[in-house]
Amino acid sequence: MTSPEWVFVALGSNLGDREGHLAQARVALSTLPGTTLVAASRVEETAPLGARPQPDFLNQMVLLRTTLAPRALLDACLAIERAAGRERRERWGPRTLDLDLVRVGDQRSDEPGLRLPHPELPRRDFWQRELAELLPYVD
Repeated sequence: MTSPEWVFVALGSNLGDREGHLAQARVALSTLPGTTLVAASRVEETAPLGARPQPDFLNQMVLLRTTLAPRALLDACLAIERAAGRERRERWGPRTLDLDLVRVGDQRSDEPGLRLPHPELPRRDFWQRELAELLPYVD
């Protein structure tokens, strides 16, 4: 059995029932095998990234404690996105739900589709605020 790891997952939604998508994602993440949802940051409304006109996002970060390997957790996140109606058509485009692995403990990865820590972390102020809100829960 793998040792549990602290994981920060960013949630975002700018289509449909944004609050409902975030709530469903929190429930789905909390029911993954070997996973506990420890805490959730406040929800923030932010302007979309990129040049394409689209609705504002609701964003939130959650802290998980999980025994899932990063790739297995990423696959689970992608399945949760699909269940929420996410269609991957364009980068920086609108979406019902976006789940990003921001940090998985101190692990580093540069695999295709799985870069840890997430390369956008230094450029997203809202992620940094949400991460700071959750760090006190890590023992």
